[in-house]
Amino acid sequence: MSEWPAIKPQDMGRVAVLMGGWSAEREISLRSGGEVLRGLRARGVDAHGVDAGRDVLEVLDKGGYQRAFVALHGRGGEDGVIQAGLELLGIPYTGSGVLGSALAMDKLRSKQLWCGAGLPTPDYIELRPETDPADVVATLGVPVIVKPAHEGSSLGMTRVTSAQELAAARTVAAEYDTDILVERWITGEEYTVSLLGDAVLPAICLQTPRTFYDFAAKYESDDTRYLCPCGLGAADLERLNTLAVEAFRVLDGWGWGRVDVMRDGDGALWLLEVNTTPGMTDHSLVPMAAAAAGIDFEELVWRILLTSRKERG
Repeated sequence: MSEWPAIKPQDMGRVAVLMGGWSAEREISLRSGGEVLRGLRARGVDAHGVDAGRDVLEVLDKGGYQRAFVALHGRGGEDGVIQAGLELLGIPYTGSGVLGSALAMDKLRSKQLWCGAGLPTPDYIELRPETDPADVVATLGVPVIVKPAHEGSSLGMTRVTSAQELAAARTVAAEYDTDILVERWITGEEYTVSLLGDAVLPAICLQTPRTFYDFAAKYESDDTRYLCPCGLGAADLERLNTLAVEAFRVLDGWGWGRVDVMRDGDGALWLLEVNTTPGMTDHSLVPMAAAAAGIDFEELVWRILLTSRKERG
C-alpha cells in the first residue's frame, strides 16, 4: 500500500471500533479504543465503540457494521480469534489476518519462526514445571527474563539473576499463561519500529530507569524517555528497519504493527516481539512515531482504517 487511495470517510460505512474484550489488557484496550474512536469521528467516519464481550459477533451482525477497527489487545483480540470471527461475518478489519495475529501473539512460535528464517532473536528455553533451573542457567547464563508466551504489555514478566529465582518467576508468569519461556537477557538499548502500510515510521529508542520497559514504564511512568530520532547512524538505522520489516513479514504481518528490538553493546540486533495491534493511548509508541513523520493522530487512524480494504484469501 505505497499510496493511500482517495476514499472519502463516508465510503467506509458504519465502522465498529472494537475495544475492551476479556484479556488482561482490557483497560489498556479501552483507552486505545477511546482514542481511536475520537480520531475517526473527528476525521468524519461513522464510527461506533463496541466493548467486545463473548457475544461480540452477534452484536456486530445485528449492528449492521460494514467495517471494523480492531483496538483489542491480548487474547481474544490480538491472537487471531476476533479476526476469524470477522472473516466469518464478512466484515473487513484492520491489521493482520488470522495467521499473522496468532503467530505474533505467540512469543514461542515467533521465535521458532525467526530462528528458522535465520533472523536474530535471543536464545530461549520453554520453561516447563519439570525444567531444571540449573540447566537453564547452564544454557542461557544469567540474568534471564521469564515471559508468558501469550501476553502483551510486559504482563507477567520477571528479570531473574539466579537459578533460585526461576521458580518464583515462573509462578508469576503462570498467572497469565500455561506456556512460558525464559530468554537470555540482552544488555543494551531497546528500539521500536512502527510499520504503516508500506512505510517504516521513525524508530524510537526507549530509555527507562526501571529494570526494563515494563507495564509501569509503558503506561504509568513519567520518567520514561522516548528518543525520536533514535540516535542511530544512517547505516545502523537502515539495518534496524530492514530487520523489523523482515521480522513482520516472516510472521505474516500486514497493514500496521510494531516490532521491538534490542541492540547490544557490540551493535548486534535482537528481535523481541511483534505487536499486530499496538497501543493507541497517550503513552503509546505508534502515534509518537507517526507524529515524528508528520502524521497527526486523526490521519494515523484513518490510514490504519484503510488497511481494512485488503481482500483476504
